[in-house]
Amino acid sequence: MENPKFNFEELKVYQKALDFVEHVYTETNKFPSEEKYGLTSQYRSASVSIPLNIAEGHGNSDAQFNRYLQIAWGSTKECVVCSTLARRLKYITQEEDIQVRKRLSELAKMTTSLQKYKK
Repeated sequence: MENPKFNFEELKVYQKALDFVEHVYTETNKFPSEEKYGLTSQYRSASVSIPLNIAEGHGNSDAQFNRYLQIAWGSTKECVVCSTLARRLKYITQEEDIQVRKRLSELAKMTTSLQKYKK
């Protein structure tokens, strides 16, 4: 039996956002245990917020969807800060931070493009 599909699941930005969440969970598993309720929790929450808002806003009016995309964009910026802090605290390397920033930049561009398309 095939899983039912929802329209938002076909959006490339949604798929990339899910990939990013998986990456964040993998990386934060390596963070010190004392960060469980600190940076780890915040980073995971911000990353999960990106696909959640894309999914929640999809199918609403263009104006409402744009608002949800704006929230997803804000969560993308939160993830930039989390990655920067992780690098500065030496939980990740500079190269890992650069790779995260590339992924986040791509998500930000895709989100912004979708907003422009929906205006």
